[in-house]
Amino acid sequence: MKLASTTSAGATWPSWVLVVAAVLVSGLLIAGPALRRRYPVAWWLLLGFPATAFRVVRTWRSLMAGCGLAVSRRPALTVVSGLVGNGAPPPQPRVPRRGLIRPTSGGFAVLVRLLPGQVPKDFVKAAPAMGESWQVHTVRVTSWKPGVVRIVVSASDPLAVPRVPKQRSPGHLLRVTVGALETGAAWVVDLRRVPHWLIVGATRSGKSTLINALVAGLAPQPVALVGIDCKGGMELSLYEPRLSALATNREQAVRLLTALVDLTLDRMTVCRTARVRNIWGLPEKECPVPIVVIVDEIAELFLVASRNEKDEAQAAGTALIRIAQLGAALGVFLVVAGQRVGSDLGPGVTALRAQLGGRVCHRVADPGTAEMALGDLNPDALKAAQAITPEQAGTAVLASGDGWERARSHLITEAEAEAVAAEYAHLTPVLSELHVEAP
Repeated sequence: MKLASTTSAGATWPSWVLVVAAVLVSGLLIAGPALRRRYPVAWWLLLGFPATAFRVVRTWRSLMAGCGLAVSRRPALTVVSGLVGNGAPPPQPRVPRRGLIRPTSGGFAVLVRLLPGQVPKDFVKAAPAMGESWQVHTVRVTSWKPGVVRIVVSASDPLAVPRVPKQRSPGHLLRVTVGALETGAAWVVDLRRVPHWLIVGATRSGKSTLINALVAGLAPQPVALVGIDCKGGMELSLYEPRLSALATNREQAVRLLTALVDLTLDRMTVCRTARVRNIWGLPEKECPVPIVVIVDEIAELFLVASRNEKDEAQAAGTALIRIAQLGAALGVFLVVAGQRVGSDLGPGVTALRAQLGGRVCHRVADPGTAEMALGDLNPDALKAAQAITPEQAGTAVLASGDGWERARSHLITEAEAEAVAAEYAHLTPVLSELHVEAP
């Protein structure tokens, strides 16, 4: 009797598991829309990712064959001979071996080993087909190591509503979260890692919003902010309470940049005397304050209409290039922004561009500006930047020697920028050597 009871209980156990699983899946499907709106990451991990991963596994072989990434196991004549002689079915082609599909907060990543004769570019060409087959937003293919590519997928557009929290605390020195990357990760500008940046974008493209976010993140930190805005200070005057110096015309800019070069050379002497290679090697009490120089509308510095203006523009360009060459190790960092940046502004612009390792390109009004910002780093990044539409304000392509990504900065309004500058005005270092008033 007891044996029969045990057998009955054992028989009903799988049924209960199926019932509970069915109830859980039904509940998730019913609550799916609300869960997706309020907790998109949880929705993706519980529902979206399993369904998409199943789709990848199910379509992998046919997709590789359709994209020309599968290789026959035997030569064609051998296959035909086997069909005629034996009536045997043709052998299945070899497809690239796929690794474990690893979920991210808004997509997944997978490593794929190439077959002999294949190169990463073959998979880059197949990326659009992968996106259509898997029903995802974007597919990005990069070389992981020799013989292996990494496929990174974003299930939806994370730039539509960036969810990375705005930074309002000091955090790491010279490190600021300014928005979100297309992968769903935080967009972090780290001036210690990439010390100098070029930011371009047309009117209402999001360039000023990015600068607002950068200044708002740097304001609580023990750094000096210096502004150069040759449009009369129309943009950077918002942060004036937090600026250690502000130049509002080219004459003032030349004097300020000259003073910054002298300051940089003085720091070089201090480091040489202390036998260290940068200011971070100095004792904490002797380490000078880092300086972030923000140049808005770089074209105003280089455009000339007379001989005198030509001399000023050349002096400004030379000083900027010297700061870019020497500043990283000596605690002076450059953020150069402009609506239009091209070689027509003079050879100084091209020389300066070569020193600015970080690039951010919003929607631009002319292709030459995008070419100047991204063309020397990555042609794919250039194409992505040229595809940004006017409706995608705040969206940009950022590139450096490490690669490129699409990103979107947080919306920081002018009122918020003024409030942040006023809140942290008491942290503004006094740098008397940067006095720019006319003698």
